[in-house]
Amino acid sequence: MTLREQFGEIDVYLFDQLLRGRIGPGMRVLDAGCGHGRNLVYLLRSGVEVFAVDPDPGAVLAVRALVESLAPALPATHVKAEAIENMTIPPSSMDAVICSAVLHFARDDQHFEAMVRRMWQTLVPGGLLFCRLASMSGIESRVRPLGSGRYLLPDGSERYLVSESRLAELTRTLGGTLVDPIKSTIVQDMRCMATWVVRAAR
Repeated sequence: MTLREQFGEIDVYLFDQLLRGRIGPGMRVLDAGCGHGRNLVYLLRSGVEVFAVDPDPGAVLAVRALVESLAPALPATHVKAEAIENMTIPPSSMDAVICSAVLHFARDDQHFEAMVRRMWQTLVPGGLLFCRLASMSGIESRVRPLGSGRYLLPDGSERYLVSESRLAELTRTLGGTLVDPIKSTIVQDMRCMATWVVRAAR
């Protein structure tokens, strides 16, 4: 089996969490904003009990097909067409939540915080929240504010952006603990992506 067959198009920063043993077999893991399941291939193969939500019905159909192929015993109801802020995943039910390249599509501050808080509610004590999202760190002078927390980036895209200080403050507000320092990766001065990994109190 090739690496691509084993891991799919997995986010390299999520792969790092797997290598550190923070997400693995026997855990209940939610992919919030799963898209077509790029981060789920290894998890489905390795015995993780996967749950996934996405507001796009087409994406949900694609992930259900992936589940049927790689983990046919997993109930189809684990994959739902739902918005993150309104998802029906029970509180205190997930060992880990993955949210990769989703939060920067928030409409405004209220939408962003609603998504984060709803994901946080689903975590068991000691659960892990892994997020990759667009940041303004290092490119502050190159982005133009559009209002409501959204910005025009040098690459022409519009995104909801956070700063490292905002993520640090949100970590404190949630009562969580940073598992890793917040990492910000600048891509050719055109955009920046932050990796935010937080553990809930036990």
